[in-house]
Amino acid sequence: MNTVRRVLSRLYFAGRGAAAHSNSPPAHTMSAEITYGELNKQIADGPVQIFDVRTPEEVEKGKIPDAVNIPVTAFQEAFKMDPETFAKTFKVNKPKLDDNFVVHCYMGKRGAQAADIATGMGYAHVRNLLGGYKEWAEKEGIPSEGVGHF
Repeated sequence: MNTVRRVLSRLYFAGRGAAAHSNSPPAHTMSAEITYGELNKQIADGPVQIFDVRTPEEVEKGKIPDAVNIPVTAFQEAFKMDPETFAKTFKVNKPKLDDNFVVHCYMGKRGAQAADIATGMGYAHVRNLLGGYKEWAEKEGIPSEGVGHF
């Protein structure tokens, strides 16, 4: 677990530095979305990969079961990893370009950014959880106040 934290920390802060120095305007997001109900159906129908793109500190306060934390600031670098390194780092298989997977953050903005990054890298079936963890937690009856950034 310490290795994962170190890698995430390096990727997170490397991404923050790059983002802080970017003069580019925010990209318009065109990511596909998935609703709470659709996600629960996918979970019930079989395994689904879920990537939580919030910070590790946010995830410690609450998460969707089995979601793998890769902060949005580290997402692109993580998905550039070869499958073996990705699996060693995150303890899950790296999705193939045609695999279905879901990303989410607290309310949706960072999830949309991660979905756009994945789509730009060639992933054809990535969807952002509409309403993010906040809506998921509310519908599950789990308090979500103070769990995310706005």
